[in-house]
Amino acid sequence: MSLQNIKLIFRREMRDQLRDRRTLFMILVLPVLFYPLLGISFFQIAQFLREHPSKVLIIGYASTEGSLPELVSQDQFAQPLRENAKMDKVQLKLVPLEKLAFVRDGLWPDSGELNSEQAAIVHMQIRLLMRRYHCEAAIFFPPDFFKELGEYPNRFRDHARLAGQTEQAPPEVPRPVLLYDNSSDKKALAHARVDRILRKWSSEVGQKSLRESNLSQLAAQPIEFNQFDLAKEEDRINTSLWSKILPFVLLIWAVTGAFYPAIDLCAGEKERGTLETLLTSPARRVEIVLGKLFTIMIFSFVTAILNLVAMAITGGIVMTQLKELAVKADVGPPPFTSIFYLAIILIPVSALFSSVCLGLAAFARSTKEGQYYLMPVILVTLPLILLPMAPSAELDLGFSLIPVSGIVLLMRSVMEGTIGQLWPYVFPVAATTLLCCYFGIRWAVDQFRREEVLFREGERWDLGGWLKHLYRDRQPTPSFALAILCGVLILIVKFFLTSSIDVPTSAAAIKALPFSSFILRTILAPMAVILAISLAMTFLFTKSPSRSLQLGLPKRLSLPAACLLAVALYPLATALQLLVAKMYALPPAAHSLLEAFQEKLGEVGAPWMAIVFIALLPALCEEFAYRGFILSGLRRSGHRWRAIVLSSLLFALAHSIIQQQANAFFLGLILGYLAVQAGSIWPCIAYHFMHNATAYLTSDLPLTKQILENNVYTGSVLFGGTLLAIAILYWFHSLRCGREAGGAAGASPDALT
Repeated sequence: MSLQNIKLIFRREMRDQLRDRRTLFMILVLPVLFYPLLGISFFQIAQFLREHPSKVLIIGYASTEGSLPELVSQDQFAQPLRENAKMDKVQLKLVPLEKLAFVRDGLWPDSGELNSEQAAIVHMQIRLLMRRYHCEAAIFFPPDFFKELGEYPNRFRDHARLAGQTEQAPPEVPRPVLLYDNSSDKKALAHARVDRILRKWSSEVGQKSLRESNLSQLAAQPIEFNQFDLAKEEDRINTSLWSKILPFVLLIWAVTGAFYPAIDLCAGEKERGTLETLLTSPARRVEIVLGKLFTIMIFSFVTAILNLVAMAITGGIVMTQLKELAVKADVGPPPFTSIFYLAIILIPVSALFSSVCLGLAAFARSTKEGQYYLMPVILVTLPLILLPMAPSAELDLGFSLIPVSGIVLLMRSVMEGTIGQLWPYVFPVAATTLLCCYFGIRWAVDQFRREEVLFREGERWDLGGWLKHLYRDRQPTPSFALAILCGVLILIVKFFLTSSIDVPTSAAAIKALPFSSFILRTILAPMAVILAISLAMTFLFTKSPSRSLQLGLPKRLSLPAACLLAVALYPLATALQLLVAKMYALPPAAHSLLEAFQEKLGEVGAPWMAIVFIALLPALCEEFAYRGFILSGLRRSGHRWRAIVLSSLLFALAHSIIQQQANAFFLGLILGYLAVQAGSIWPCIAYHFMHNATAYLTSDLPLTKQILENNVYTGSVLFGGTLLAIAILYWFHSLRCGREAGGAAGASPDALT
């Protein structure tokens, strides 16, 4: 690889992009104009922002005549109850009880207790009054409420004097009714204001009752806390809002800033006819990709940084000018000191997005087609960005291994000032991001090495013709696209199957099911779906089912070697399972679901039946699909490990719980390697069966618990099993079936090594 060639290509691409007025406008001019214009429009809109008063309907209010604290004074809530100016924004509409038809017609029961039907009628009539007077909330005082409330202090005082002499409960406190409708923010604000007033009024009534009973008011609240704010003056702003907004904007603009230059550098050059000139130059394909990649990275980085700086400056000006609004919202200017650290974090992010966008742009036939790929890229990226926005999300080892999500949490920790405690997770975040960058660059290089991708022309696609082509021109093994389609179909059908046959999703539902229904819904039906889809696609779209499913005879001794490997790797698999469970804590509901599943399996009549259900059936059905049809199709791409990883990913996604997905992914890697090296699916079935059977048979053994509790035993078993597994894997590595199968599938044998 020549750095001089990369430099020449980089300078060529940068010069071409800097001559493009549209690119310069999107990168340099738009951020400078967009956010100030956005801030100006915010100022204009803020002129119309007013804190509108809440209208509250009060039915049946009567003055307490000084015996108790007043709730209403001069058609407003009493002044002691209004804590601040916000409480002055409440307008009251007082109406007598006779306005309520239920009371006016004498239907109110003497006992004062309403049944459910009567309460529904009263609530409906109050709702009609609220609509009539345009109120957002209502307070209803039942008949004789204030009479009982006036007598309450005396009854409470009598009960306090007899304390210790009687076991009677304290006198019941009369209860008014607060009716509200939280269907809109305005109505919810009215509810919050009235609820706060009523609680304070109730507290004052209680304190007066304590005073008249010669009881200290401290009895109701014996502990007072001295409070001190340790935050520095410059840090007393709410950074939680900016820590969510700025990373989101930064990553979205990094994707957008990488996508459009990538489309122009690949699909645009196809349309202009300049790509052929570049490909015929002495530069290698990897040098061309790196030159274009560095160009796209610069535009992605500059786009995100300019948008970040422009947004931060505009936000600071807006918050400075609208101080009153900022104080109410508890939001200050964005933390400018963190922009430098965000810029450093943005460098690997730009490399990641640039490599992905470059590969997609190379695949596109035209700029129009390339623009269609932007929305899928954003839709895939959005969940990874929004997931860390949850309040419960925190940067830990588990999140640091998730691409993009770990970066978002790292940015949040930098802005919130918690990076001092979380700095060790910087390394796994960086390692994960760089690993994804490497695979993205490899994918882009592969796209540039495929002439059928670079020089494909526009074509008219016909569904009927395509299906006829699939059947008429069938190959011995499935294509890469058919393999992906099979995995996606399995996921979709299993998703709809869960709701159609009412698969139990809780521990109580599992316990309530008969054993036969439990086995049918949770094991037999999903396995039947996996097997049916893989077999149907095998016989419909391939000429050689035996080669598509890799049903050939395995190498001698590979079956017992696979069984022994499953036993040897089981301690390591258990340790991995415990590590994953520690990184991604299992929710209580999922934990109880798994426990109920195991308890239900304990109802089986004989142990061999349980082994059939949880070991033999999954081993046959899942291996026919994932290490048979899917893996043989994925190997048509010409890369052995890429096919193994993709088949393992599809296998992991077929499991519902994230802990199971992580374990299934690593299990799929081992199974895929065995299938490639042995040239047959049967060792995979043997390994899968032995792995599940070992897990079932050893789960409740006292020896297993003793090994797990003793560190010496655990280390010895883990070390011995790992050494034996390495020896068996080396034996599988010596087999030559990996090359032979790759060549038979239509791929270059040299590309598989």
